[in-house]
Amino acid sequence: MSALLSSLLARIGDKTATVGIIGLGYVGLPLARAFSNAGFRVLGFDIDTAKVQKLNAGKSFIKQIPDTTVAEMRGKGFEATDRFERLDEPDAILICVPTPLTEAREPDLTYVVNSANAIAGRLRPGQLVILESTTYPSTTRNVMLPVLERTGLTAGADFFVAFSPEREDPGNPTHSVSHIPKVVGGLDDGSGDAACALYTAIVPKVVRVSTPEVAEACKILENTYRAINIALVNEMKVLYDRMGIDVWEVIDAAKTKPFGFQAFYPGPGLGGHCIPLDPFYLSWIARHHGMTTRFIELAGEVNTAMPGYVITKVADALNDAGKAVRGSKVALLGMAYKKDIDDPRESPSFELLDLLLKKGAGVTYNDPHIPSLPRMRHWPHLEPMQSQPLTPEYLAAQDCVLIATDHTAYDYDFIVKHSKLVIDTRNATKTVSSGREKVVRA
Repeated sequence: MSALLSSLLARIGDKTATVGIIGLGYVGLPLARAFSNAGFRVLGFDIDTAKVQKLNAGKSFIKQIPDTTVAEMRGKGFEATDRFERLDEPDAILICVPTPLTEAREPDLTYVVNSANAIAGRLRPGQLVILESTTYPSTTRNVMLPVLERTGLTAGADFFVAFSPEREDPGNPTHSVSHIPKVVGGLDDGSGDAACALYTAIVPKVVRVSTPEVAEACKILENTYRAINIALVNEMKVLYDRMGIDVWEVIDAAKTKPFGFQAFYPGPGLGGHCIPLDPFYLSWIARHHGMTTRFIELAGEVNTAMPGYVITKVADALNDAGKAVRGSKVALLGMAYKKDIDDPRESPSFELLDLLLKKGAGVTYNDPHIPSLPRMRHWPHLEPMQSQPLTPEYLAAQDCVLIATDHTAYDYDFIVKHSKLVIDTRNATKTVSSGREKVVRA
């Protein structure tokens, strides 16, 4: 074992190592909390100066992490900074930045490459660099590593490199970072040893795999598995609707089987930072290996078609009520991509909003967790909007109320009672008995 590796392992073992985290969003900030709670000094990096200032003032910007938690982290030495020249301070640097798709649905690794360049500018012997951002297999070795080795330092000898995919599930109180096993793939044995030692301090189990490529492929498999199964139930939803069968009742019946079946549920489209994007990463790299992932791409087509299907159901329901979409008032309930969170990333609600506006509807929204709509990358043309109070008068004034996110905070009996027409994309109104003739499931 080299002296550099031995020294790094010793600092990790006695928790005198400083952990640096690039990207203080829905993945990076919970990770910072976990390391801070474990006794490490944490230095967080982010290009958003306003976010940095807020965190250093002991304030959070994520619903699942309250201000008191950030204040406690600050008391334990946590610091946020937008000065990337400080990247020589941490002993371990974890990259938790977005990996979106381009308009052509190809991987956009701009944030990963920018992070690697920033690290390379201050890389010193003995540091550990771990990529956590979801990406296609070979990114760590073929994209990030060459940038780091331009410094003249050699991975495995002078510094250490690994990939460990994030498994963050916003809004899930049971499965937080500190309760989920961590998959780790080191570039070499020493890198794997260092990365495993680091994560052992914060997770219940470290699952070591042979290479970064295996760890990268693991994450893609996890999310593609979900995307494909969601596509299956979305397609069944459309078929069963035509047959007059309740797909949610079918799923509830099927999940009573104690083996061989896992319940997935349909919705208005896919949302979040992983599931709508990651299968396309796999399809893209597959084409570079002369293969077409037909099954995966078909699932993507089915899921992508869901917002359009919902709008068709809205139009049909309004038509049955003697109204056109153009000129109708539509209230969109829920802009977060799933219930009880404030995360709007890739939320299908934005596409629903956009499609309704293009058809001439007058659209407003309510979301108890998102008081104002943030500017979204795919919908920069959408005008600023504020969440409307969910009053009886507001609901009664709408020609249609479209439930896009089934937040627990919503009183669905109240919503149905005061609405003329309700389009339910989440089976949120399943327990509502009075006024069911006003509910259309989509």
